[in-house]
Amino acid sequence: MKRIKYAVSAALLLMTTQVQTAAAEDTRELVKFPPMMVEETLISMRDHLLALNEIMAALSVGNADKAADIAENRLGMSAMDDHGAAMKAKFMPEGMQAGGIQMHHAASRFAIAVKNAELAPSDEAQQEIFKALEGVTDGCIACHEGYRLR
Repeated sequence: MKRIKYAVSAALLLMTTQVQTAAAEDTRELVKFPPMMVEETLISMRDHLLALNEIMAALSVGNADKAADIAENRLGMSAMDDHGAAMKAKFMPEGMQAGGIQMHHAASRFAIAVKNAELAPSDEAQQEIFKALEGVTDGCIACHEGYRLR
């Protein structure tokens, strides 16, 4: 379990450093949502961060079931309706839509990887968990590096 905790910490550190590469001028594509939708989207993204934190906390104490449930129900394909994805997609450029769907798919794949690792524990299974989690954060990073809301 200590390996998981250290790996998760390293992943978060890497993710933060990648986000800090912003230039003086914001060159990300501006996406114009209706004002209420901007606030709802920001709340949703903050919940995504909270869900990632809760997933890592669950993994750090060996609670794989909880980590998988959080991933699927708050970030995975099962969560898309709760986030109003269909309505928001009407205002998103294609690349932003594709990135969002990729992140939701990645979260569902992560949940499956966690369940699989619990059924057949091994170092390789643990690596698959982190590879799958990286897929989720890759989606977040790509969207936040390419787009901004107003």
